[in-house]
Amino acid sequence: MKPELDPVVVFLCRDTARDRTKLKEMGINHILNAAAVKKKLRVLMGMPTEKDLKGKINTGAKYYRGMNIKFCGSATTHRDGFNMGMYFLPAAKFIHKALRNPEIKIVLIHCSHGVSQSPTCLLAYLMIHHDMMVDEAIDHVIKMRHIKPSISFLTQLMSLNAEHV
Repeated sequence: MKPELDPVVVFLCRDTARDRTKLKEMGINHILNAAAVKKKLRVLMGMPTEKDLKGKINTGAKYYRGMNIKFCGSATTHRDGFNMGMYFLPAAKFIHKALRNPEIKIVLIHCSHGVSQSPTCLLAYLMIHHDMMVDEAIDHVIKMRHIKPSISFLTQLMSLNAEHV
């Protein structure tokens, strides 16, 4: 059975993820940041360097405090050769748990531009929790939105595909 994703799962860019008013208007109550800042000591102390923040979206549970939003962050990067596969299962579990709750309106999955890292997380979710093959998951998602996962991420999804066969 194919899941009904629209309007339950959306993926957007960093600007929307940082717009607290817009998130409230949209009814967002679960956010998966697929470009989260890695939790290093200097970041946790509020003194991140420019290198720590490059290509990342510096949001977290504190950023959404008071908004009744559950947050999950994955410190992925769009860099070629990055092993995003280690985030597939935690991201898929977060999405699955949220969507099992009938009170959940929308799960937001975001990264910098909303076309590579966040869609890759959604594709992994579909493969893991809905037994879709990678090509089937891609076909399902592109009916709703333009995506452009990197070759590296597609290769990792193919590995996940091979594990499920």
